[in-house]
Amino acid sequence: MKFVYIHNTKPRCIHNSTMFTVTSEIYSETNYQTTRDGSRAVSKFRFVYPEEKLAGTTTDSDGDLEVPRPRRGLIELEHSEATELRLVGLQVWRGALLLADYLFAKRQEFAGQTIMELGAGVGLTSIAAGIHNPGKVYCTDVDLGCILKLIRGNVERNSGLLTGQVSVLEFNFLTPRGEQSKELLKAIDESDIILAGDVIYCDTLTDAFIGVVDQFLDKSQQIGRPKTIYMALEKRYVFTLEDCDSVAPMYEYFLRQTANKPWKLEHLPLDFPQYFEYDRCKQLVLMKITRR
Repeated sequence: MKFVYIHNTKPRCIHNSTMFTVTSEIYSETNYQTTRDGSRAVSKFRFVYPEEKLAGTTTDSDGDLEVPRPRRGLIELEHSEATELRLVGLQVWRGALLLADYLFAKRQEFAGQTIMELGAGVGLTSIAAGIHNPGKVYCTDVDLGCILKLIRGNVERNSGLLTGQVSVLEFNFLTPRGEQSKELLKAIDESDIILAGDVIYCDTLTDAFIGVVDQFLDKSQQIGRPKTIYMALEKRYVFTLEDCDSVAPMYEYFLRQTANKPWKLEHLPLDFPQYFEYDRCKQLVLMKITRR
């Protein structure tokens, strides 16, 4: 099958003599006041705090109604701007920002729940989770490109924002369950809300991620502690000569592979407020997965 990428629906690809690299679109769409130090960048991801409902109203000295100004904040992250495909976690992708918005919108519902992020990249979503959640947040990824060290640095960099504890653990989707660390297995048991943003970009990883979702839902049933997975991704369309149509192969492969699973998979409307600065494009998808 031959694929032809459609303009503006994919990461930019850069070719040199040794490898292909990919670059997240968000850097060219929004000014994150990025500074650079060699191969790494530091960017400011700005957000607006949700408005809290106050009892009654206040007026100024002239008797005019006082309208509270939005309170603003930022998450400062060290990251890469271009990587080879296997190191894309070193970049920031749109799905992480969508999940951060959803966490802010659901802050009261999720308060006190234990949260685990899978494939956390440089940690944006986990840090966003820790802003309003006084409970525990597990931030996990496979340790390629020293990413766990990078995440820990980013958590420390933003520690002043956090109301809860963000712990960084390795979670390799390809590691068999019997070889997972005791620390990780304990965290899986404790987790109530599981987040995953833009974690599928090849069939092998998709199959492995599906196995991880099965693990969480099986554990939920075994220990009687409900677990809910929220998965965000951006559909990346290509044109295939075989279909003579544009398709989103990774998204469609995921749906095919999970069609007969004992899961309840819901596509959630993206009608919640946007708190972070990014382009919430129409290709974004947010799914909620629970056991039937």
